[in-house]
Amino acid sequence: MITMDDIIREGHETLRTKAIEMTFPLTAEERQIAEDMLQFLKNSQDPEIAEKYNLRGGIGLAANQINVPKRMFALHLPGEDDEFVSFVAINPKIVSHSVEQTYITSGEGCLSVDRDVPGYVPRHARITVKYKNLDGQEHKVRLKGLPAIAFQHELDHLNGVMFYDRINKKEPFGPVENGTPFER
Repeated sequence: MITMDDIIREGHETLRTKAIEMTFPLTAEERQIAEDMLQFLKNSQDPEIAEKYNLRGGIGLAANQINVPKRMFALHLPGEDDEFVSFVAINPKIVSHSVEQTYITSGEGCLSVDRDVPGYVPRHARITVKYKNLDGQEHKVRLKGLPAIAFQHELDHLNGVMFYDRINKKEPFGPVENGTPFER
């Protein structure tokens, strides 16, 4: 079981490392890591389990964050119409995106960052993505709202980018070009 002790924090070199592509079939260890990442997110959102194991709530977790520099991440969060978006993405890519930007008005957080970093993090409002599941089957989906923001946040991790790299340093709460705020 992944706990907060397994999550590396800002300053660790793996968070700034571009993760490597994965090959199929996945090894038993890679499958287990992927399943454990998704389970961590579910556990972190369960109040009893989160309290018992002192887990911070999370909606996404990239393999880099547990010091495994491979191109995979897990997402577990509410999507449109109260349907849950819950999957592991292997070798994820954005294949197209909107010109319109969005940003979470309260800012973004990260399990690897133990401090508040104020400011807007511009993201594409709508994205079309491709990724493979644990069995190597390719999926192509359109995301918007929080799932789109979370996908981009985790994809950044795989490229060695932290969310606060995208905050305007001179004007953290300045206007976002073509931006529509997203309220959590």
